[in-house]
Parts: sequence; C-alpha cells; structure tokens
Amino acid sequence: MFKINLSEKSGKTYKLESESEELMGKSLKEKVEGKEISPDLEGYEFEITGASDKAGFPAFEEVEGVGLKKLLLTYGKGMKQRPRKEGKKKRATKRPKGLRLRKTVRGKIISNAIVQINMKVLKAGSKKLESLYGKKEEVSSEEKKE
Repeated sequence: MFKINLSEKSGKTYKLESESEELMGKSLKEKVEGKEISPDLEGYEFEITGASDKAGFPAFEEVEGVGLKKLLLTYGKGMKQRPRKEGKKKRATKRPKGLRLRKTVRGKIISNAIVQINMKVLKAGSKKLESLYGKKEEVSSEEKKE
C-alpha cells in the first residue's frame, strides 16, 4: 500500500492511497501512466520525483537498487540542518558552512519497503484532479451534534 502525493504546476497537492502493483520496480525520474495508479486517472502522465520508506529514509537517485546505504551528504535532500548531537545551544546559523554528515538513504527503485511516493503531473487527463481527489464535503458543527 502506497501513499501517493500528486502535485500540479499550480502548487496544489492531492493525496491518495493505492495498492497498485505496477509501481513496483519503477525508479525515480521514471514516467508513469495514470491508469497504472488508478482507473480514475485515465489520460494522466506522472513523473516519480521522490519516495520514502516507513522509517523516513528518502529514496536517493544516485543509489542503485532497493537497499539502504550510508552516504556522505552536504545540505539538500536527506539533510536539512545541524545534527541533533550538537546540542541545544543557540547559534548564529542553522547551516554551518562545509558541514557533511553520513546519512542513511534508500535506493532509487520502488519496493515493498517504500511507503510514500511523490509524483508530479506531466500531462493532464480529461477529468481534473480537484474533482477526483479535491475538497471533501465538511460536516458542519450542527450536524455533528445530532
């Protein structure tokens, strides 16, 4: 079961869950037809931009295969700010210049270990994403009391 985030050029993101087996074996930056994810997405084309596993390790494009690997990273994907072990002392910058840390990342191929997949829309289909997965009807507070 995958949690899929579909993002449009406008910046809106739509979330859905899919148990599609067609995504297994695909890699990052690969194009995916919409009907492979869900029959509602006929005519759409997506690109896989990122993924992460149940422990939160991101899928990294430079790592081949499906396993975990430790890489020496600078700031960017997989590393955002100072290490936790450095303590709570106030500092002028959150990003010391030249800092590199060895972090665990996952391979670029989607497997059973992957929980979340991020995709961007390359080609839109006939139905709009907002009508399919958009705003759900909210129940008013008066209806909740009854």
